[in-house]
Amino acid sequence: MSCRHKVRSVRTRCQDRWALVLVLMLAISGCATWQSPADPSVENIRARAISETSGDVDVRAAILSAEDTRRIFGADLNATGVQVVWVEVDNRSSVPLRFLHTGTDPNYYSPLEVAWSLHVTFGGATNDRIDDYFDAKAFPNPIPSKQLRRGFIFTNPEPIVKLFNVDLVGNRIMVPFTLILPVPDSPLGEEAATLSERVAAVQGPDYQTEQALRAALEDAPCCTRAGADKAISGPVNVVMVGMLGDLGSALVRRGYRRDLHSDDLVQRVYARPPDIVMRKHAQGSDLSNWVRAWVAPFRYQGRPVFLCQVGRPVGGRFAKANDGPLVLQSDVDEARNHFVGDMLYSGGLEQLGFVEGGSGDGDATVAVPKPYQTDGLRAVFVMATRPLSLSETEFLDWVPYIRQRETEASALATE
Repeated sequence: MSCRHKVRSVRTRCQDRWALVLVLMLAISGCATWQSPADPSVENIRARAISETSGDVDVRAAILSAEDTRRIFGADLNATGVQVVWVEVDNRSSVPLRFLHTGTDPNYYSPLEVAWSLHVTFGGATNDRIDDYFDAKAFPNPIPSKQLRRGFIFTNPEPIVKLFNVDLVGNRIMVPFTLILPVPDSPLGEEAATLSERVAAVQGPDYQTEQALRAALEDAPCCTRAGADKAISGPVNVVMVGMLGDLGSALVRRGYRRDLHSDDLVQRVYARPPDIVMRKHAQGSDLSNWVRAWVAPFRYQGRPVFLCQVGRPVGGRFAKANDGPLVLQSDVDEARNHFVGDMLYSGGLEQLGFVEGGSGDGDATVAVPKPYQTDGLRAVFVMATRPLSLSETEFLDWVPYIRQRETEASALATE
């Protein structure tokens, strides 16, 4: 055999081997390991679901654990960055309703998006079966009158506790719910119970008039304090009044999510760290505004009151979470005013007012250096069950903030 024939023979054998390897790879890919789960039951999930009733509508919901997703969907969906929520709606009303998933999570995942994460190359019929399975498990719309519907919605993860909005819309009707759902696999899952217990444990006065509430807020702590020397670190520049569900709904609708950082824990009001921290993340999960809130030792007309420090880090959306400790941007009034706009558009703002900053941190006559500039006002939000329109918001006649700013702007214009 000539050398040329020998080379051609060797080359042919190599090509045959590579062809065999390719065929085996395609066969392995086509025989993907995903199989339709044998036990997709939801009885144990329904047993621990949080439920709420409004009129003729019942809603139940629960977050799936990693083990739940493996059992029901054949894979750990938590590992893909998806938090699966089981939802059941019993519509006993006389009109059909539609579940608005966008109200639950503006960036929710469609069933086929999640199914695609389990696809394999050249999966063929297996990938089709995955798609069909996820489609069938998704929550079905609409919910006909006098009928019950249940299914799953695929949301972005919240690691501690989930403020879960369910907005049901029919002909000239909206039935809103906000459920506080514990996260099964979270090591901090008890925080939700702690917050509810702290709210329930308030033994202080229950103010019944706007004047009494205003006086209490003007006397509340002016600032957050941090460090061994308890130095002033941020203003208490926002007050929120309302039931947990109403407050949570308004914040979630404007993109705020539970997000506790180590920097938050050093902040103190009433000598304790915040009871709840929420952040509004920008695109790409860049850092944006935060809301640190403390349960106040008094109520207003039976509703809890939260003292809040609203701010944003130096650099705002250009700052990165791993760049070091978060430093408060000194223009705190801009962050407060941004939050005012958020709550006006939240659909749950009943009353808005402004009060002077607090004097409840000791001797208010002593000038204390502050690492920020402020006009000294705190915004007060009284929240109600949505939906409310902008025109329904009542402006409390306390500190005339808008007219005051108009006067200042006119004075600057004439200089």
